[in-house]
Amino acid sequence: MEKKLDSISARVDATSSSSGSACLQNGSRRGVKARLKKLFLCSSTKAPSTTTQNSVEDELELSAVRHRPEALELLEAQTRFSRKELQILYRGFKNECPSGVVNEDTFKEIYAQFFPQGDASTYAHFLFNAFDTDHNGSVSFEDFVMGLSILLRGTVQEKLNWAFNLYDINKDGYITKEEMLDIIKSIYDMMGKCTYPILKEETPRQHVEIFFQKMDKNRDGVVTIDEFIDCCQNDENIMRSMQLFENVI
Repeated sequence: MEKKLDSISARVDATSSSSGSACLQNGSRRGVKARLKKLFLCSSTKAPSTTTQNSVEDELELSAVRHRPEALELLEAQTRFSRKELQILYRGFKNECPSGVVNEDTFKEIYAQFFPQGDASTYAHFLFNAFDTDHNGSVSFEDFVMGLSILLRGTVQEKLNWAFNLYDINKDGYITKEEMLDIIKSIYDMMGKCTYPILKEETPRQHVEIFFQKMDKNRDGVVTIDEFIDCCQNDENIMRSMQLFENVI
Protein backbone atom coordinates (compact mmCIF):
# COMPACT_ATOMS: atom_id res chain seq x y z
CA MET A 1 0.00 0.00 0.00
CA GLU A 2 2.86 2.37 0.84
CA LYS A 3 4.27 1.82 -2.65
CA LYS A 4 0.91 2.73 -4.19
CA LEU A 5 0.74 5.85 -2.06
CA ASP A 6 4.26 6.83 -3.08
CA SER A 7 3.41 6.26 -6.72
CA ILE A 8 0.32 8.44 -6.62
CA SER A 9 1.82 11.21 -4.52
CA ALA A 10 5.00 11.31 -6.62
CA ARG A 11 2.97 12.51 -9.59
CA VAL A 12 1.84 15.54 -7.64
CA ASP A 13 5.27 16.11 -6.05
CA ALA A 14 6.86 16.26 -9.50
CA THR A 15 5.00 19.47 -10.26
CA SER A 16 6.23 21.35 -7.21
CA SER A 17 9.89 21.96 -8.03
CA SER A 18 9.32 25.39 -9.60
CA SER A 19 6.84 26.84 -7.09
CA GLY A 20 7.40 30.41 -5.92
CA SER A 21 6.81 29.55 -2.25
CA ALA A 22 9.77 28.30 -0.23
CA CYS A 23 7.51 26.56 2.26
CA LEU A 24 5.74 24.77 -0.57
CA GLN A 25 9.04 23.59 -1.96
CA ASN A 26 10.28 22.34 1.39
CA GLY A 27 7.03 20.75 2.49
CA SER A 28 5.35 19.59 -0.69
CA ARG A 29 6.81 16.09 -0.72
CA ARG A 30 5.56 15.25 2.72
CA GLY A 31 2.58 17.59 2.54
CA VAL A 32 1.03 16.22 -0.66
CA LYS A 33 1.59 12.67 0.50
CA ALA A 34 0.00 13.45 3.84
CA ARG A 35 -2.99 15.07 2.14
CA LEU A 36 -3.42 12.07 -0.13
CA LYS A 37 -3.17 9.71 2.82
CA LYS A 38 -5.69 11.67 4.87
CA LEU A 39 -8.14 12.60 2.15
CA PHE A 40 -7.82 9.77 -0.33
CA LEU A 41 -6.26 6.59 1.03
CA CYS A 42 -6.99 4.16 3.82
CA SER A 43 -4.80 3.83 6.87
CA SER A 44 -1.60 1.94 6.18
CA THR A 45 -1.92 0.19 9.57
CA LYS A 46 -4.59 -2.19 8.29
CA ALA A 47 -3.50 -5.77 7.88
CA PRO A 48 -3.26 -6.82 4.23
CA SER A 49 -5.78 -9.27 2.84
CA THR A 50 -5.86 -11.42 -0.25
CA THR A 51 -7.18 -10.19 -3.59
CA THR A 52 -10.29 -12.37 -3.25
CA GLN A 53 -10.98 -11.15 0.26
CA ASN A 54 -10.51 -7.56 -0.84
CA SER A 55 -12.99 -7.99 -3.67
CA VAL A 56 -15.64 -9.55 -1.44
CA GLU A 57 -15.10 -6.98 1.31
CA ASP A 58 -15.34 -4.09 -1.15
CA GLU A 59 -18.62 -5.32 -2.57
CA LEU A 60 -20.05 -5.68 0.93
CA GLU A 61 -18.76 -2.22 1.88
CA LEU A 62 -20.26 -0.69 -1.25
CA SER A 63 -23.70 -1.97 -0.27
CA ALA A 64 -23.42 -0.87 3.38
CA VAL A 65 -23.09 2.92 2.99
CA ARG A 66 -26.01 5.27 2.46
CA HIS A 67 -24.64 6.41 -0.88
CA ARG A 68 -23.63 3.48 -3.03
CA PRO A 69 -21.05 4.36 -5.68
CA GLU A 70 -21.18 3.15 -9.23
CA ALA A 71 -19.71 -0.26 -10.03
CA LEU A 72 -15.96 -0.31 -9.89
CA GLU A 73 -15.86 -1.58 -13.47
CA LEU A 74 -17.60 1.57 -14.68
CA LEU A 75 -15.31 3.84 -12.66
CA GLU A 76 -12.31 1.94 -13.98
CA ALA A 77 -13.49 2.70 -17.53
CA GLN A 78 -14.15 6.37 -16.74
CA THR A 79 -10.88 7.08 -14.89
CA ARG A 80 -7.19 6.25 -15.16
CA PHE A 81 -7.21 4.13 -12.03
CA SER A 82 -7.10 0.35 -11.95
CA ARG A 83 -9.74 -1.66 -10.09
CA LYS A 84 -7.28 -2.34 -7.28
CA GLU A 85 -6.43 1.35 -6.96
CA LEU A 86 -10.12 2.22 -6.88
CA GLN A 87 -10.65 -0.29 -4.08
CA ILE A 88 -7.85 1.32 -2.07
CA LEU A 89 -9.19 4.81 -2.75
CA TYR A 90 -12.70 3.76 -1.78
CA ARG A 91 -11.61 2.32 1.56
CA GLY A 92 -9.82 5.57 2.37
CA PHE A 93 -12.83 7.64 1.30
CA LYS A 94 -15.15 5.49 3.42
CA ASN A 95 -12.85 5.79 6.44
CA GLU A 96 -13.15 9.58 6.29
CA CYS A 97 -16.77 9.65 5.08
CA PRO A 98 -18.70 6.58 6.33
CA SER A 99 -21.93 7.86 4.76
CA GLY A 100 -20.37 7.65 1.31
CA VAL A 101 -20.49 11.42 0.71
CA VAL A 102 -18.67 14.41 2.19
CA ASN A 103 -20.29 17.79 2.81
CA GLU A 104 -18.54 21.12 2.58
CA ASP A 105 -18.06 21.61 6.32
CA THR A 106 -16.32 18.25 6.67
CA PHE A 107 -14.20 18.97 3.61
CA LYS A 108 -13.09 22.29 5.12
CA GLU A 109 -12.25 20.66 8.45
CA ILE A 110 -10.07 18.04 6.81
CA TYR A 111 -8.35 20.54 4.53
CA ALA A 112 -7.65 23.01 7.32
CA GLN A 113 -5.46 20.44 9.06
CA PHE A 114 -2.85 20.77 6.32
CA PHE A 115 -2.61 24.57 6.43
CA PRO A 116 -2.67 25.53 10.13
CA GLN A 117 -0.56 28.63 9.44
CA GLY A 118 -3.30 30.23 7.34
CA ASP A 119 -7.03 30.26 6.63
CA ALA A 120 -7.92 27.49 4.16
CA SER A 121 -11.70 27.83 4.41
CA THR A 122 -12.26 29.99 1.33
CA TYR A 123 -10.01 27.96 -0.95
CA ALA A 124 -11.53 24.72 0.38
CA HIS A 125 -14.95 26.15 -0.51
CA PHE A 126 -13.87 26.80 -4.10
CA LEU A 127 -12.16 23.41 -4.35
CA PHE A 128 -15.22 21.64 -2.95
CA ASN A 129 -17.41 23.27 -5.59
CA ALA A 130 -15.02 22.12 -8.31
CA PHE A 131 -15.33 18.51 -7.10
CA ASP A 132 -19.11 18.81 -6.64
CA THR A 133 -19.83 18.52 -10.34
CA ASP A 134 -23.59 18.08 -10.00
CA HIS A 135 -23.81 20.99 -7.50
CA ASN A 136 -25.91 19.12 -4.93
CA GLY A 137 -23.90 20.25 -1.92
CA SER A 138 -21.98 17.02 -1.40
CA VAL A 139 -19.07 15.17 -2.98
CA SER A 140 -19.62 11.49 -3.66
CA PHE A 141 -16.91 8.92 -4.24
CA GLU A 142 -17.60 9.17 -7.97
CA ASP A 143 -17.18 12.96 -7.93
CA PHE A 144 -14.00 12.63 -5.94
CA VAL A 145 -12.30 9.92 -7.96
CA MET A 146 -13.17 11.51 -11.31
CA GLY A 147 -11.55 14.77 -10.26
CA LEU A 148 -8.58 13.00 -8.72
CA SER A 149 -7.99 11.04 -11.91
CA ILE A 150 -7.72 14.28 -13.88
CA LEU A 151 -5.47 16.01 -11.35
CA LEU A 152 -3.05 13.12 -10.98
CA ARG A 153 -3.12 11.42 -14.36
CA GLY A 154 -4.92 13.69 -16.76
CA THR A 155 -3.46 15.35 -19.83
CA VAL A 156 -2.40 19.00 -19.73
CA GLN A 157 -5.61 19.86 -21.57
CA GLU A 158 -7.73 18.01 -19.01
CA LYS A 159 -5.95 19.63 -16.08
CA LEU A 160 -6.40 23.08 -17.57
CA ASN A 161 -10.09 22.40 -18.18
CA TRP A 162 -10.41 21.42 -14.52
CA ALA A 163 -8.50 24.53 -13.43
CA PHE A 164 -10.76 26.73 -15.56
CA ASN A 165 -13.77 25.21 -13.83
CA LEU A 166 -12.22 26.06 -10.47
CA TYR A 167 -11.63 29.70 -11.45
CA ASP A 168 -15.08 30.00 -13.05
CA ILE A 169 -16.74 30.41 -9.67
CA ASN A 170 -20.30 31.06 -10.89
CA LYS A 171 -20.02 28.40 -13.63
CA ASP A 172 -21.18 30.68 -16.44
CA GLY A 173 -18.40 29.64 -18.81
CA TYR A 174 -16.25 32.75 -18.27
CA ILE A 175 -13.61 33.87 -15.78
CA THR A 176 -13.87 37.48 -14.64
CA LYS A 177 -11.05 39.44 -13.07
CA GLU A 178 -12.92 39.37 -9.76
CA GLU A 179 -13.24 35.57 -9.86
CA MET A 180 -9.55 35.15 -10.57
CA LEU A 181 -8.71 37.53 -7.74
CA ASP A 182 -10.94 35.62 -5.33
CA ILE A 183 -9.13 32.35 -6.10
CA ILE A 184 -5.63 33.84 -5.92
CA LYS A 185 -6.40 35.65 -2.65
CA SER A 186 -7.80 32.44 -1.15
CA ILE A 187 -4.57 30.60 -1.99
CA TYR A 188 -2.44 33.31 -0.36
CA ASP A 189 -4.77 33.36 2.67
CA MET A 190 -4.35 29.62 2.98
CA MET A 191 -0.56 29.81 2.81
CA GLY A 192 -0.56 32.50 5.50
CA LYS A 193 2.87 33.15 6.99
CA CYS A 194 4.35 30.35 4.91
CA THR A 195 4.98 32.54 1.86
CA TYR A 196 8.46 33.89 1.28
CA PRO A 197 9.22 36.65 0.76
CA ILE A 198 6.32 38.05 2.80
CA LEU A 199 3.66 39.25 0.38
CA LYS A 200 2.27 42.75 0.34
CA GLU A 201 -1.48 43.18 0.51
CA GLU A 202 -1.65 44.35 -3.10
CA THR A 203 0.40 41.42 -4.47
CA PRO A 204 -2.56 39.14 -5.40
CA ARG A 205 -4.24 41.94 -7.37
CA GLN A 206 -0.98 42.76 -9.16
CA HIS A 207 -0.57 39.14 -10.19
CA VAL A 208 -4.15 38.96 -11.41
CA GLU A 209 -3.72 42.12 -13.49
CA ILE A 210 -0.71 40.59 -15.23
CA PHE A 211 -2.40 37.23 -15.85
CA PHE A 212 -5.66 38.77 -16.99
CA GLN A 213 -4.03 41.09 -19.51
CA LYS A 214 -2.31 38.11 -21.10
CA MET A 215 -5.42 35.92 -21.11
CA ASP A 216 -8.12 38.37 -22.15
CA LYS A 217 -6.89 38.71 -25.72
CA ASN A 218 -9.96 40.44 -27.14
CA ARG A 219 -10.22 42.81 -24.17
CA ASP A 220 -13.89 42.08 -23.49
CA GLY A 221 -13.41 41.85 -19.74
CA VAL A 222 -13.78 38.07 -19.43
CA VAL A 223 -11.62 35.04 -20.17
CA THR A 224 -13.11 32.15 -22.15
CA ILE A 225 -11.90 28.60 -21.79
CA ASP A 226 -10.17 28.80 -25.18
CA GLU A 227 -8.32 31.96 -24.15
CA PHE A 228 -7.39 30.42 -20.81
CA ILE A 229 -6.01 27.20 -22.27
CA ASP A 230 -4.23 28.89 -25.18
CA CYS A 231 -2.54 31.41 -22.91
CA CYS A 232 -1.50 28.84 -20.30
CA GLN A 233 -0.08 26.44 -22.84
CA ASN A 234 1.96 29.14 -24.55
CA ASP A 235 3.28 31.04 -21.55
CA GLU A 236 5.92 29.30 -19.44
CA ASN A 237 5.61 31.84 -16.64
CA ILE A 238 1.89 31.21 -16.28
CA MET A 239 2.41 27.45 -16.37
CA ARG A 240 4.94 27.76 -13.55
CA SER A 241 2.49 29.89 -11.59
CA MET A 242 -0.19 27.27 -12.18
CA GLN A 243 2.01 24.85 -10.25
CA LEU A 244 1.09 26.76 -7.11
CA PHE A 245 -2.47 25.66 -7.77
CA GLU A 246 -1.39 22.05 -8.20
CA ASN A 247 0.67 22.11 -5.00
CA VAL A 248 -2.29 23.05 -2.83
CA ILE A 249 -4.74 20.46 -4.17
